[in-house]
Amino acid sequence: MEHGLPTGDARTLELAERLERVRERIAAASAAAGRGLPELIVVTKFHPAADVARLYGLGVRQVGENRDQEASAKAAELTALEGLSWHFIGQLQSNKAKSVVRYATAVHSVDRGPLVAALSKAVLAEQEARGRADLEVLLQVNLDPEAIAAGAGGRGGALPDELPALAGQVAVAPGLRLRGLMAVAPLGADAAEAFERLHRISELLRREHPEAGLLSAGMSHDLEDAIACGATHLRIGTDVLGPRPPMG
Repeated sequence: MEHGLPTGDARTLELAERLERVRERIAAASAAAGRGLPELIVVTKFHPAADVARLYGLGVRQVGENRDQEASAKAAELTALEGLSWHFIGQLQSNKAKSVVRYATAVHSVDRGPLVAALSKAVLAEQEARGRADLEVLLQVNLDPEAIAAGAGGRGGALPDELPALAGQVAVAPGLRLRGLMAVAPLGADAAEAFERLHRISELLRREHPEAGLLSAGMSHDLEDAIACGATHLRIGTDVLGPRPPMG
């Protein structure tokens, strides 16, 4: 152990190897696309806080979580890791906003007006009670052609036509900073086509909100396509951490 971080054990060595392979893929894809290196967010859901500490020791400073109960417990356990940023990337219920803003630097999955209002209220209360920076907000976009055609967003995020109003609400909400868009390539769809659509939507958003230039896109299986289409942040879980550990 060095500074409270696990070093030299088999799991740390495994993570180091996996992380290096992912970073090599990112570098190669960025060079091929003629783009700068995107930020790597390692998605640590279902993996223990000890793995987050190991990743921190390997230079990772941005981690992503999908569930508030799991994320809040890990964040509380790892408060000593200075500079570690937590990104909430899963579906978020409005009644969880108060908990999420206690640890999250950014929420990537904002998809409806009531959630914007809940996050703004929670951030203001947290700033008054304990002080914190404004929360970075990314709007989740539904790229599923069938959902778009049917005019029904649902769990996949807000529809493209809903984004202007949603972005406007975030832009004026106290305690929130509109930073960009997040999306997942629909199952069975061509990831390159989906991310190219996201890139076009981003260009439209930035005409009204120049500060909203972040694109959170790309996971283990499609990070090359995401980089080619301008992703600024990648959300990589399995290829860094391996299969999820057995539950219970």
